[in-house]
Amino acid sequence: MKIFPFLAIAIIFSSCDKTSSTTTPIVTPVRCSNPTKADLEKIQIFPASNPLNTDISNAAVDSKSAALISAIGSGSLHPDFGSGLWQGAPIGIPFSVVCGSQAKVPITFRANTYDGNYGNESDAGPYPVPLTAPIEGNGVGDSHVLTVDLENGKLYEMYNASQSGNGWGASCGAIFDLNSNATRTAGFTSADAAGLPILPCLLRYDEVASGTIDHCIRFTLSKPKVFNGYVSPASHKVNGTGVSGSSLPMGARLRLKATFNISTYAPNIQVILKAMKTYGIILADIGSDMFISGAPDSRWLDTEVQSLKTIKSSDFEVIQLGTIK
Repeated sequence: MKIFPFLAIAIIFSSCDKTSSTTTPIVTPVRCSNPTKADLEKIQIFPASNPLNTDISNAAVDSKSAALISAIGSGSLHPDFGSGLWQGAPIGIPFSVVCGSQAKVPITFRANTYDGNYGNESDAGPYPVPLTAPIEGNGVGDSHVLTVDLENGKLYEMYNASQSGNGWGASCGAIFDLNSNATRTAGFTSADAAGLPILPCLLRYDEVASGTIDHCIRFTLSKPKVFNGYVSPASHKVNGTGVSGSSLPMGARLRLKATFNISTYAPNIQVILKAMKTYGIILADIGSDMFISGAPDSRWLDTEVQSLKTIKSSDFEVIQLGTIK
């Protein structure tokens, strides 16, 4: 999230489904033409005071940390991103970037054979999402679609999405104002189970290559290891089958232990591990255990990415959870 040489101040918008918040204006480039994924790193993604961007390196460890980590099991991190393909689709959750002039298209919230209709917890369209925007898994599985309007500082995310006519169909959609610390309405989901934004917590190649990550990183756990509750900044709980005290709620934050030696890892991986020590990883969805999310990119060196698998769940600690809702 690096800052571009800015000249114009963007208008701040607020969604009807957000709580009141403090806003910090972002400023935009004079021109936005044919933007690339790298341009995302030229704007501020949420204020520095946002919980997702908050340094937790000195935060207190939860009193039940050891038991919670033990309940996750003895497995290790699994990088759910990379270069190349997996089962014919890019590895990771893709995203697109657009200018403020991008045409908005209708969004229809619907159920299908994969999941239900969460339109009553969604932000209404239209969204400025190109009909050619990439879909996670090429439309198989969670099928997330993420788009950022760089000039207006707005993030649009959909879950279980598919292109439909002159617009999109989805199980759920959420709009986030990147100038704001607003969260979803309590109890509301988003394109992610925890009600959190996805893109700000993804590992993105251009950010890693810059040498600094200044936000927490998204990860998943299976249902038996998730408690039916959530902690701030999450807003939504899932039907996890874990029990309180030995499983984690949505929004839980884990931190790589300060004593973990990162010096033997490749420079790009050290950047990721430093972020895990400083900002942690945040439980955002149900999935495979300790899967770390990132965006696909042909520049990832998979031999380096796969080295993350040497890091075990026991190398982490749970920071103080706070009030579980």
